[in-house]
Amino acid sequence: MTDSTPQVRTVLGDVAKSECGVTFAHEHLVLDSPFIGAAFPHILLDDPAIAIREVADCRIAGVRTMVDAMPCVAGRHVERLAQISSSTNVHIVASTGLHHERYYGPQHWTSRVDANELAQLFVDDVTIGIDAFDYTGPFVRRTSHRAGIIKVATGGGALNERDHLLFRAASIAHSVTGAPVLTHCEGGLGAFEQVEALKSMGVPPNAILLSHVDKVEELNYHIELASTGAWLVFDQSLRQHDTALPFTARLILQLADAGFVGQILLGTDGARRDLWHAYSGEPGLSWLASTFPKILEREGLPLKQIASIFVGNPADALALRQREKIPRATSRQK
Repeated sequence: MTDSTPQVRTVLGDVAKSECGVTFAHEHLVLDSPFIGAAFPHILLDDPAIAIREVADCRIAGVRTMVDAMPCVAGRHVERLAQISSSTNVHIVASTGLHHERYYGPQHWTSRVDANELAQLFVDDVTIGIDAFDYTGPFVRRTSHRAGIIKVATGGGALNERDHLLFRAASIAHSVTGAPVLTHCEGGLGAFEQVEALKSMGVPPNAILLSHVDKVEELNYHIELASTGAWLVFDQSLRQHDTALPFTARLILQLADAGFVGQILLGTDGARRDLWHAYSGEPGLSWLASTFPKILEREGLPLKQIASIFVGNPADALALRQREKIPRATSRQK
């Protein structure tokens, strides 16, 4: 990277972080695979026209950027993400990396490769373009649509052998590309173990985004997490929409009082049809931008801090870190 202006990598190209605006930091806009459809039909998101309607509602509510958190071979479809982005004028950041083994099965190729092989695949996703077939077939046909974040996941506690392999691959890819690392914390747990593992592998805490941690309703847990320097992605408020004061809002207010408002990001983790207006669900992904800020303001959070959570913080968290090494093309590219 030679441009000194911090950039966020979206599926339609790099944008200055100042252009990101209101950002949802953990979303699921496309989630389509035969395995997902058979095993988890309630999270099957396979219609781009419906996704365009849902994201358009978010655009009307003020959203300018969304992070799609589905990584390699787990229902990701980058050409549909690009279609959604161009149709709605919303920036979309795609993920590389891997999710839990449960989204692949024990015999999947993702469990039969080494860290360096995975790392090169992640690097190519970020620097060259994501495979149009999402690594589901014998051919790799790279598109022009690149990933901007690296996704990893653990089971909520100590890392197992597969986790360590994935984290090594992600850390190598981060060191080459400067892309931040987005984690999945099962049940909101395992975040400390994730931060320590990634730090030991050379990923700085300010490049680590910890998802789902607001599933844990314990203030001290979040204060200690924020003290690591990592970003806290609170993405459960959509499920609390029928509560007068959602727990996530209370947690934000408490962390603001403790001086950690500068490390909070927001998302919907809306990977369920019954949360989307376009699938006749409630409250719709746009609720996070249209209603949740009003709740925070009503409870006394200053507008400047609300803007930090929705705009300033995610822009800083998603920006590519400066790196000098640019990888050469691999033999698998087409």
